[in-house]
Amino acid sequence: MGIVNIAVIGAGYLGRFHAQKYRALNNCRLIGLIDSDPSTVEEMASLYPDAKASTDFQTLINDVDAVSIVTSTPSHYEIAKQFLARGKHVLLEKPMTSTTGQAEELIKIAEENHRILQIGHIERFNPTVLAMDEYMQQPKFIESQRLSPFKTRGTDVNVVLDLMIHDIDIILSIVQSDIESIQASGMSVLSDDIDIANARITFTNDCVANVTASRVSTNSERKLRLFQGNAYFSADLGNHELKIYTRKQSEINVQSFNFEKSDALLTEITHFLDCIHNNIQPLVSGTDGLRALHTANQIANTIQLHNAK
Repeated sequence: MGIVNIAVIGAGYLGRFHAQKYRALNNCRLIGLIDSDPSTVEEMASLYPDAKASTDFQTLINDVDAVSIVTSTPSHYEIAKQFLARGKHVLLEKPMTSTTGQAEELIKIAEENHRILQIGHIERFNPTVLAMDEYMQQPKFIESQRLSPFKTRGTDVNVVLDLMIHDIDIILSIVQSDIESIQASGMSVLSDDIDIANARITFTNDCVANVTASRVSTNSERKLRLFQGNAYFSADLGNHELKIYTRKQSEINVQSFNFEKSDALLTEITHFLDCIHNNIQPLVSGTDGLRALHTANQIANTIQLHNAK
């Protein structure tokens, strides 16, 4: 495939960044911007005069090769389904869909039409996460913390689907084992849904992950700690720092890495386009998105059942 004709569906806060990244790349052409808000459409039309701006994604479905879907989660399924069924490649923001059944159907449609379905778990493209792959073997204990101040944006879903799902996806990609059990607790604080949550995930290979997420904190923090038989990893995903502690006889050896702050969204979008051009499977596939969604829903349901007692 030559130049990829692409549209961004959902031109809100995050969708605008998608549009900027596509506009900066020379192997694609941003031909459309869609949003349900007419005032947003009018603004996008002034910013991108050579792209068609509309409130109706159907007006572009015949003209594009691929789309980024950056709308609210409840609308993901219906929009992605229509584009995949028409043979278009899809980069779908997380959480993938509202239900696992919807996610399974999108995966099936993508496979039947031989199209790329990539899920927007952007932390997989964090240079700190990518660097750990070289050293990771079989961790036995993982601890993650993702803390953020409260923002009204994103509260259409609970904190498990909003924030914790990033770490769930990373952990599932590292452990590569089935889940044996989940214990979880959480509560609402500033919204009507779960705003702070903690989950203990036990895998069948005996690895245990302790995962915490909060959107009612005074500061932002994204940290991951992993322990395996020969090493301890301390990763600061926000500051792009990684330390690896290993023991040699009676001495502790420390390797420190500081990565340049990269544009993870640009890396993610570049990867999406590479997958289209080279017909390769994405780093974060529909199946990955489904596993993360299923696990996140299990955690949220466990919390809700516990709180209902």
